[in-house]
Amino acid sequence: MQVHMHPRVSERHPEISILDVERAWTEAFVIVQREGEGLHGPVLVGPGDDGHGRTLEMVGSVLQDGSVLVYHAMTPPSQKVLDELGRDKGGRQNG
Repeated sequence: MQVHMHPRVSERHPEISILDVERAWTEAFVIVQREGEGLHGPVLVGPGDDGHGRTLEMVGSVLQDGSVLVYHAMTPPSQKVLDELGRDKGGRQNG
């Protein structure tokens, strides 16, 4: 799956590059689809390892061509997203 990164990600987080996002997306621990649709289609959220020892929280949309546009990425993942995914900060499944 091809991954694109919205320019605002690096504007808000200059320490995160497109290569970081591409790696983290392909190394994601879990990716879930949120209910409803975003501006560009289904909204996906997940954490993944960027190859620098960081875990990125990523949110993106599936585009018509099947690629993903990541429009939000930050590190470390927020507790809100980890709770949404049913995981704690150690990567263990809750419950």
